[in-house]
Amino acid sequence: MARLKEAYKKVIVAELMKKLNLKNIHQVPKLEKIVINMGVSDAKENPKAMDIASAELAAITGQKPLLRRAKKSISAFKLREGMAIGLKVTLRGDRMYEFFDRLVTMSIPKIRDFRGLEPSKFDGRGNYNMGLTEQYIFPEIVLDKSDKARGMNITIVTTAKNDEHAKEFLSMMGMPFRKAEIKRLRD
Repeated sequence: MARLKEAYKKVIVAELMKKLNLKNIHQVPKLEKIVINMGVSDAKENPKAMDIASAELAAITGQKPLLRRAKKSISAFKLREGMAIGLKVTLRGDRMYEFFDRLVTMSIPKIRDFRGLEPSKFDGRGNYNMGLTEQYIFPEIVLDKSDKARGMNITIVTTAKNDEHAKEFLSMMGMPFRKAEIKRLRD
């Protein structure tokens, strides 16, 4: 069993029930899935870029990514219908908990000038979206084999009914949210 999943079942569930005043254990928020999307815009000119990006995303997540194709042609972007433009991975179960644990403990602290994750990135239904500008924060990436920095979007889907419950749950799971900063007025 994943280390974080075990901690969730033994410690976090009981603390959340007290903190959120929940009566039933099934009301406690939990992770449902994590979806990682990576756009590979340079695959139009360089077909090997998609292979490199796919290998990197597979190394990060431990799962082979799905190839995403363009739904319609857009001439301004030199895009044709059916062209490969991105990659997608959906993680569930133990792989999801392992990825979340590595993301929170090893990767997020490597972000340059990091002051905490933005707490306003919740969608109103208890899901959190975060964008990364480069994949080099993950220890699985070998810099010599990578051709360029690629960003990705990570969506953490929870069973929480609202954003406050989701924020409390993710904070207890180790997500470092930014504290409310007090703005000082200059005299």
